[in-house]
Amino acid sequence: MAHNHSSREWLSPNSNEEDMGLLLAPRLAYFAAVARHEHVTRAAHDLGVPQSTLSRAMVRLEQDLGVALFARKGRTVSLTPAGRTFLASAERALAEVERSADAVRADADPSAGRVAFGFLHTMGSETVPGLIRAFRVDHPKVRFTLVQNYGEAMIERLRAGDLDLCLTSPVPDAPDLVARRLDEQRLRLVVPDDHRLAARKRVRLAEAADETFVTLEPGYGLRRITDALCAEAGFTPRIAFEGEEAETLRGLVAAGLGVALLPPPAVARPGVVELTVTAPRAAREIGVAWLDGHPDTPPVAAFKRFLLSRRGRLLSEPE
Repeated sequence: MAHNHSSREWLSPNSNEEDMGLLLAPRLAYFAAVARHEHVTRAAHDLGVPQSTLSRAMVRLEQDLGVALFARKGRTVSLTPAGRTFLASAERALAEVERSADAVRADADPSAGRVAFGFLHTMGSETVPGLIRAFRVDHPKVRFTLVQNYGEAMIERLRAGDLDLCLTSPVPDAPDLVARRLDEQRLRLVVPDDHRLAARKRVRLAEAADETFVTLEPGYGLRRITDALCAEAGFTPRIAFEGEEAETLRGLVAAGLGVALLPPPAVARPGVVELTVTAPRAAREIGVAWLDGHPDTPPVAAFKRFLLSRRGRLLSEPE
């Protein structure tokens, strides 16, 4: 009586429990070599593996798939129709793996690799371009993927592996991160140029207790600092507008819509006056953070060393 073997019976005992992709992946290069040579011994020699190992691998591959890929005549083989179909997909998969390998090797290249670097919006116009310019004096071919965002979003992307390093404020304190304080940036009370305080050079923050504030949205580090400084000065700010970018807030101040605590601008903005806050001490710490235990590629390690070397002068004009 003839037995009709279903494809399920061809499968190895563990095939239903294991991911098929994981089973097949190590054998794709073997399969492509045998298909290319149409000869097991020549393929084994090309791959540098024993012929018996290659033969067993092809038998196991067919068992895992549940279909014959080769028609055999001694050690000479030819592809079945199913084998030709599978070869086309295998070659695409191997080519994609090779492209990915080339990409990660290129990113890790010491002289021309890539650094994924995140930073605050307020550091994007002058500080970061100056830092990269100074770094590339000695590393002219290193490439950068630059991401501007607020602190919490950058920390999330750091944890997701999208960033290698980020400049952020406040300096994070988390068990899965390494963070180093690099510099401090004084904050100013920004008022319209026709404001009652505009003729002053310095001001106590408590003097703005009755003012309407414009601030960044909750979740931004500068917003948390603003709320904390106002609380230290003895009041809760009345907030009229919340935004996502410091220069937008300056525009709102210039339009007479409120006052704001902001870092110094890259370029002086008409329509506003920037006052030094004498009490409480208004400043934010800027630091660099990275994922603890995450191995650095050579270009990332070099840029990290460069940033750490600028401790205390990160915000000064790079040499």
